[in-house]
Amino acid sequence: MLRLEIVTPEKRIIDADVDAVTVPTASGEVGILPAHAPLVSALKPGVLAYSMKGSNERLAVSGGFVEVNNDRVAVLVDSAESADEIDASRARAERETAEKALASGGPITAEEAELSREGVELADARLTVAAR
Repeated sequence: MLRLEIVTPEKRIIDADVDAVTVPTASGEVGILPAHAPLVSALKPGVLAYSMKGSNERLAVSGGFVEVNNDRVAVLVDSAESADEIDASRARAERETAEKALASGGPITAEEAELSREGVELADARLTVAAR
């Protein structure tokens, strides 16, 4: 068993025992099972999945951090949304806005480009979770 805790600035999303967790790290998806090696990593916007008592759950998460130590997985993110919290039409509109900013061809700083790319990734994650 793993103890999964997901926290945003507004609230604790989950604090429960789970069988496995998959997180979207900056270097790719990482699967976490009991007895996983200690890990600290940045998270990118994407889908966080976990299994608990035979059911599989998914959340769309923004960037943040994950720490794994002694069968405890602590996830700190700006936002985490389940399928029933996601407005798919709003997510599509946000994706479109972010894509337009990237494709505008106008002067854009590296920071603005990164924020737009993260906006596309988060919108994609929301759409993936909402489609379930």
